[in-house]
Amino acid sequence: MKRMSKEEALALIQHEDLNTLGKMAYERKMQLHPENRTTFIVDRNINYTNVCWVDCKFCAFFRHAKEDEAYVLSFEQIGEKIEELLAIGGTQILFQGGVHPKLKIEWYEDLVEWIVTNYPSITIHGFSAIEIDYIAKISKISYKEVLLRLQRKGLYSIPGAGAEILSDRVRDIIAPKKLGSQEWLDVHHAAHQIGMKSTATMMFGTLESDEEIIEHWEKIRDLQDITGGFRAFIMWSFQSEHTQLKLEHPEIKKQSANRYLRLLAVSRLFLDNFENIQSSWVTQGSYIGQLALMFGANDLGSTMMEENVVKAAGAANKMNQEEMIKLIKDIGSIPAKRDTSYTILEQFS
Repeated sequence: MKRMSKEEALALIQHEDLNTLGKMAYERKMQLHPENRTTFIVDRNINYTNVCWVDCKFCAFFRHAKEDEAYVLSFEQIGEKIEELLAIGGTQILFQGGVHPKLKIEWYEDLVEWIVTNYPSITIHGFSAIEIDYIAKISKISYKEVLLRLQRKGLYSIPGAGAEILSDRVRDIIAPKKLGSQEWLDVHHAAHQIGMKSTATMMFGTLESDEEIIEHWEKIRDLQDITGGFRAFIMWSFQSEHTQLKLEHPEIKKQSANRYLRLLAVSRLFLDNFENIQSSWVTQGSYIGQLALMFGANDLGSTMMEENVVKAAGAANKMNQEEMIKLIKDIGSIPAKRDTSYTILEQFS
């Protein structure tokens, strides 16, 4: 199959009609997933701290260390959250926090070891590239050493958060203190080198151009060519409420469902080496999340037992396992619960 060029992707984004894009993306999805199965995972977001010094203008979640609402969860508090997840049949924690200025590698090693020791059935999908980058800097070790030390304690995989748009022009405006696009790629490359899989993400709808969206896709496609280490691609739109970025740039408009589905469809066609693409129902709502399954997504993502970051910026969509199963069946697909590595745990006929 001929690989899609950047110019072809741009033409599709800007000129192709939405129905045609949907048909093209759905056809490609069915080539990769002829079993007509749509997967999801039962997990919980645990944000172990909201203390962060990076001050991303698009984030409404973070607090500085001395603010009243600042917190770092105790291991016992984290344990309570995991027990609630286990009670509903959950298998994974998506574990992320702010970039705390004082937490070094030893704290993270102790935390991962404590979770694995006390809750061996739970998979830890945790610590985004910005967290790994800062742990490396404050601990004066390399990305690979951070990841190896955490892997030895039981870290299973890392999420793609912090990618936003992999364009340094945009990053310098929306998060000038955050790691650059090459550093984000380097963290994931280091993870893949030690056999640790990850996911790739994209947040659109701030100040990027169509060309920069495609540049982002090209960078993760190129790394996937080298390592094959990305399990999935997840894309969502910027949620602007209560953010500094929206105050500074009132020209930023809420992204439409049309725009989301258009970009999702083209991403399925362009990212030819990504097997799995998730629908972002958390930002789009359950019905656009469902429609995304007709526009190239083969996974409905997580039931998201707890989600704080997007909620802080104004999106508060919720869904449980029964609702996911119903939405999947409603489009004629077969629902299946999976684990972090996309192994099927249970299929619902």
